[in-house]
Amino acid sequence: MNKIRERLKKCGIEIPEILLPRDAELRHWAVIACDQFTQDRPYWQKAAAAAGGRPSTLDMIFPEAFLGGGDGAVLAAKIESIHRSMQNCLDSGVFAPARRGLVYLERDTPFNRGRRGLVAAVDLERYDWSPSARPLIRATEGTVPERLPPRMDIRRNAPLETQHVILLIDDEKDALLPAIGEMAKKAPPAYHGELMLGSGSAGGWLLDAESGASMAAWAFLAGGLEELAGRAKSRYAASDAAGGGDEPFLFAVGDGNHSLASAKGVWEEYKAANALADGGEINHPCRYALIEIENIYDPAITFEPIHRVVFNLGFDAALGILSALPGFSSRPLAGREQMSALVAEPVPGNRFGVASGNRYALVETSAGGISTASLQPLLDSAAGGSNALSVDYIHGEDELFRLSASDGAAAASVPPATGILLPPVQKAGFFETVARCGPLPRKSFSMGEAVEKRFYIECRKLFG
Repeated sequence: MNKIRERLKKCGIEIPEILLPRDAELRHWAVIACDQFTQDRPYWQKAAAAAGGRPSTLDMIFPEAFLGGGDGAVLAAKIESIHRSMQNCLDSGVFAPARRGLVYLERDTPFNRGRRGLVAAVDLERYDWSPSARPLIRATEGTVPERLPPRMDIRRNAPLETQHVILLIDDEKDALLPAIGEMAKKAPPAYHGELMLGSGSAGGWLLDAESGASMAAWAFLAGGLEELAGRAKSRYAASDAAGGGDEPFLFAVGDGNHSLASAKGVWEEYKAANALADGGEINHPCRYALIEIENIYDPAITFEPIHRVVFNLGFDAALGILSALPGFSSRPLAGREQMSALVAEPVPGNRFGVASGNRYALVETSAGGISTASLQPLLDSAAGGSNALSVDYIHGEDELFRLSASDGAAAASVPPATGILLPPVQKAGFFETVARCGPLPRKSFSMGEAVEKRFYIECRKLFG
């Protein structure tokens, strides 16, 4: 077992001590990632109703829909409540005894069935979100340092960790996780059930240290990751050499970039404050972060664009901002359906849809590559030059069109909002692009629709 763990450690993987609720049902316990439904507070009120006062991970997170607008005292009180809830779960017997292992899981969503994942922990020493860094675990989108402090405050001294971070592997044959699934499913699931608010279902199988079959799965995982790391060295060698990297590009952050960056920040603080006199290695639980490994080529994973909505911006003003795009052109459209169809068509450059009230337009640009590379700097510049404008990042077309329904003309009390519909994101070449260019502009893609995001289920002790 120790030899297998050492092999996994070289691949950045630690086998965590997993905590699962003893009796709680998933539809009460499991809650969607905190960075979803940021403009939909009623969703979170429904989530609270669905939890119904029972033990729930909702009490351990701070939904970002409520993160802004409060003063420091409000934030501090909420964090204290989160930490108290975590400790209560530990003290009141909510969890079954911790078991060291991995969790293989399968998820059915309203859009896709059989999405596979593997819950493990990663060594934060092997991760760096800096744009110039080329570590084993790499950020795929730009990290906004200003977004880290409140997340670090929540993690700092937290008794428990429960995470929504997803790391992607570049397994074109889609062979690693299905094989581990066959091994795991020889035993009954550790949990299985429906998720709240129509988000599908999930099942998890624990591959723990007490099972011989689990040792075979651990060894198979180590071999698979070693093979992928070896391929990465040759596949991305030129890009990594240009960036000064000497580690293979094994994992790409698919979801939870800022959460992982916050975990890294807390670890760096702890390491600095607890440095050993002899310079030895520190091995506190906060050195690691709980994550789920998924394969980018899993057929049940769809890459979706993250659309933009700009508040206090009218239709014509939005077109004025976008007119700075290279080779800009625009034309009016009849409605939402026509816009969605045209934006989805492959073109040499890029296309965007613009919607506000009942006005629609198609914008075309000669700028190629991922669409956010040309769009985001314009929006950042516009928002930075105006105290009135604000940009939010929206999962799903329905939510985008709901938020952009007002053009400001119907009532003076309703400010205008303009939605910008982005084109699809391709899986092929994704790792190569990140290896060559570093992190993409923030909020460049989403792994599926909002309701398909990871739900908090597994926990582990952190500072408890």
